Amino acid sequence: MNPWDYRDLVKADQAHLIHPLHHPQDHTEPLIFVEGKGAVMKDVLGHEYLDALGGLWNVSVGHGRKELAQAAAEQMGSLAYCSSYAGSSNVPAIRLATRLTGLAYPNLTATFFTCGGAESNESAFKTARFYWKVKGKPEKVKIISRQNAYHGVTQQVMSATGIPMYWKMFEPRAPGFMLIQAPYPYRFEGARPGESVGQAAARELDETILREGPETVAAFIAEPIMGAGGVIVPPDDYFPRVREICARHQVLFIADEVITGFCRTGHWFGLMHWGVEPDIMSFAKGITSGYLPLGGIMVSAEIKEVMDSVSPENRWMHAYTYSAHPTACAVALKNLEIMERERLWERAAAMGDRLYRGLRGLSDLQAVGDDRGGKGLMAAVELVADRKTKAPFPPGDRVGPRVRQEMITRGLFPRHLRDIFLFAPPLVVTEAQVDRIVEITRQAIEAVVPGTA
Repeated sequence: MNPWDYRDLVKADQAHLIHPLHHPQDHTEPLIFVEGKGAVMKDVLGHEYLDALGGLWNVSVGHGRKELAQAAAEQMGSLAYCSSYAGSSNVPAIRLATRLTGLAYPNLTATFFTCGGAESNESAFKTARFYWKVKGKPEKVKIISRQNAYHGVTQQVMSATGIPMYWKMFEPRAPGFMLIQAPYPYRFEGARPGESVGQAAARELDETILREGPETVAAFIAEPIMGAGGVIVPPDDYFPRVREICARHQVLFIADEVITGFCRTGHWFGLMHWGVEPDIMSFAKGITSGYLPLGGIMVSAEIKEVMDSVSPENRWMHAYTYSAHPTACAVALKNLEIMERERLWERAAAMGDRLYRGLRGLSDLQAVGDDRGGKGLMAAVELVADRKTKAPFPPGDRVGPRVRQEMITRGLFPRHLRDIFLFAPPLVVTEAQVDRIVEITRQAIEAVVPGTA
C-alpha cells in the first residue's frame, strides 16, 4: 500500500476518478485490487476473492500470466506503436489477422482491429451501411437488435443495447434502431400454440423486417448467448432460423461475440454451437484475456470484396488511432497460443457443466426463479419474489446489492444485473473453486432471502 494507505486511496479515487456506471453511493468502500493469480484477486488490505466474472468476461487465461507480460515487454522493446492507416502496417497485426481466419467462421476472411467491444459494434454498424450504399441500396440503414441485449453504451451502440437503464439519462437514442424480444425462455411472451420460444422469437424478427420494409433494414445484431443482459441461452432452433431469415431478406447478420468469443462457450466462438455463420462478427475481451485493450470485426469475403471495389474517394472512411496496435496484437497472439496449448475450450465446457450443475442445485431456495447455463463457462441465477408469478423483488428491497455484499464478505467478487447474478470465471478456474462459487452463492442468497421452496 506504499505510499498511500487504504483511506488515502479511497479519498483520491472518490475525488479524481470517474468510474463506469458512476455513482458515489456505490463507491463508499470500494475494493481496490493490487494482485491476481489464476481465478483469485487480492485487494490492498490483503483479502482474497474468487473472480466470479473473469474480470469483466475477459480474463480468460487467468490473472498473473507472465507469458503475456513478457510478450508485451518484448514488443514494446522493439516497436511499441505505429500507425496502421492505409499505407503502413506492422508484423503482429498481420500475423494476428491471418491467425484469426484459421479460428473463426470459414466465411470470415478479413479483420479490422479496434480497442474494445463498443468500438467493434460501432464499426460493424458503419460497415453494414457502407456495404449497402456500395451495393446501390442506400436506404438500408436500420439496425434491429433485441431486448436485454448489451452491445456497448457509446451513443450509437447504446441505441442497440436493449437494457433501458443505460438509456435514461442520455436519450434521445440514435434514429434507425429497433428492438425485438430475445429468445428468453423464462420470460418470453407471445408464442403461438405449438410454437417454441426459438421459433416465436425468430418469427418476431421476420415480422419486424417485413413491417419496416426489407429495403430499409441493414442488419440484425445478436449475441450468441446474451451476457450482461442475464446469460440468456437461446433454444437450439433459434439461430438457424435467424440465419435463414436474414439471408432471405438480404439483411446482414452481425454476431456480437465480444463475450462469447475465444473459448468462453466451449467452442472458439459461440455460433459454432448451431453451425451458423454471420456476415460480420464483432469481438474483444477474451482475445487478449484483458491484458491489453483490443477488439475488432471480421467480415465475410463478399463484404471485403465490396470494400476493395470502390474508388478511392468512396473508400471505407473509418479509423481509430490505436487500430492494429502492435503491442496489443502481440499479446493477443501469445494469448491464443496459450488457449490452444491448454485446450481451454475443452476446459470451459467441463467447468461450465460443473458450474451449471451446481447452480441448478440451488432450485430448492425459494428466491431462485431460474438458473441458466449449459454452454461453456457462462451461467446465471435469477432471483424472484414469487416463483409462481415470476415477479421480481421491489427495487427498494435492494435484494441484488445485499446478496452481492454477502458474496463479497465470503470472498467472492460477483456481478449482477438487478437480481440476476452472472458467472463467467476465468477458464482456468479449478473444480474446487467452481464448487466454492456455488457454495458462497447459496450462503449469500440464504442470508438475504431465507427459506426453501
